[in-house]
Amino acid sequence: MKLEEIGFYTLSDQRAENASLTSDLQRCELLLTDKCNFRCPYCRGSNEHTCGTLTFEEAKEVVDLWTSHNLKNIRFSGGEPTLMPYLADLVKYTRSRGVERVALSTNGSAPAELYEELVEAGVNDFSISLDACCASTGDTMAGVCNAWETVKNNIELLSRLTYVSVGVVLNDDNFEELADIIEFASTLQVSDIRIISSAQWNNEEKFKRLFDNQDILTKYPILQYRIENFKNEKNVRGIKATDSHRCHLMMDDMAIANGNHFPCIIAMREGCEPVGSIKGKTMAEIRQERLEWINSHDTHACDTCSNNCLDVCVQYNNRVEELNKDV
Repeated sequence: MKLEEIGFYTLSDQRAENASLTSDLQRCELLLTDKCNFRCPYCRGSNEHTCGTLTFEEAKEVVDLWTSHNLKNIRFSGGEPTLMPYLADLVKYTRSRGVERVALSTNGSAPAELYEELVEAGVNDFSISLDACCASTGDTMAGVCNAWETVKNNIELLSRLTYVSVGVVLNDDNFEELADIIEFASTLQVSDIRIISSAQWNNEEKFKRLFDNQDILTKYPILQYRIENFKNEKNVRGIKATDSHRCHLMMDDMAIANGNHFPCIIAMREGCEPVGSIKGKTMAEIRQERLEWINSHDTHACDTCSNNCLDVCVQYNNRVEELNKDV
């Protein structure tokens, strides 16, 4: 399966061939807050570089910065972004700046009325965790009681309104339920299913026992891509010896939290140092910093990159070098 066939990731050959300091930004993620009403056991939490909550004006400034380079897709996350009272207004502002896809990563616990308001405001891509197919495991994975039923109902509601992908984070608590979780997610009419091992749990041996319902797999491009990779001994996370040593994805992707820009969302979640501050800088200056980081950083020599880089990102970075080898 080609990367450009997986719409969520926007990783096309055209992008790989043309990414530069002045090309359009493709997919950027802004953390609005480190506050969350869940206590997921696999969550890495915040650190000195990411803790804090943005004001509405601070969030708009980041949107303005990104849209100055024609940002195509934005994701708001946290923490839990629905805790921000200005979220619907921020979404409306972002759409007014020409962003085509406004995505939201949420734990799915907010009131249904808020999610309906966010769809009305312009959110057209929801990513919601669905780490279980029953309340007992679901509440364990959320770290709070009586949450699963609300999450399930909101996923079902939003799936009738717009694009919804569910993320299934795997560890020893829920891995044995993987097939049941996937089949249950399918009954909710979601748009796609993303399975990923938690950063602390990346059991390649267990991944050899895979979900294999072809009727369901053909409905979900991201799920099918990942299952095919497993079968070809490509794990969700990690870089192999033959893979690229550079993170070309950084050229037009970005994660920002608390006034700092990071190599990627995974590096940020794993506590890596930011590439730099965004304060007082133009987008051109920030992208120049990122290019210098790309050229100086060997992903194979970095434990975070080598152990945690996602399969789609690894494949894209390899593709960039393949397409540009004669340039």
